[in-house]
Amino acid sequence: MNTEMDIRALILHPGPYPLFFSVVVGIWIVSEIIGGVIIPSRRRKGRSVQQRQGRLNVIAWLDFEVVIAASVLLAVFSVSVLPAWAYFLGAALILLGVTVRQWAIAVLGRYFSNVIGIQKGQKIVQSGPYRLVRHPSYTGVLLIQLGIAFAFQSWAAVLVAVTAFGIAYGHRMLSEERFLTRELGDIYADYCRHTKRLLPFLL
Repeated sequence: MNTEMDIRALILHPGPYPLFFSVVVGIWIVSEIIGGVIIPSRRRKGRSVQQRQGRLNVIAWLDFEVVIAASVLLAVFSVSVLPAWAYFLGAALILLGVTVRQWAIAVLGRYFSNVIGIQKGQKIVQSGPYRLVRHPSYTGVLLIQLGIAFAFQSWAAVLVAVTAFGIAYGHRMLSEERFLTRELGDIYADYCRHTKRLLPFLL
């Protein structure tokens, strides 16, 4: 089986591989609904939250749309095709990303929010993945997006995923850090000096 046939057999043709990929994506979506929305909103009930809403959430949502659309189109037109192993790597990265993101959300507990803000009496969490990086939930997002791109077996899709994430979440992380430094003071600034943003010891 050549590489082009691999890509169509694994994702675009009926069979067990698209079904498995659908299950993996379903796990991600369910985890976002339950772990990222329902549980945190219940934990925050009755607590005051300072929020900064705006275009950042829209940009983050568009980021995923761009990655998914680009991955599908680049796969259909066989652009920069990767071999079949990339599909399995992609599925593994999505599951790893879900695990990292939900771990980060669970450790942050009632302080987690999908908007930039703080809660009354908020403390800086430095346990779990937050010992290593400042934004482990975004690390999870990056792994998921890379997983989608690899699963569709295109180097071009991987490049799109990295670029889209950098544009959407790079701006978001800077905005979040400025906000938290302003609200929480020197203790958060010191935390930033001793941790990386996304990848331990690297980035």
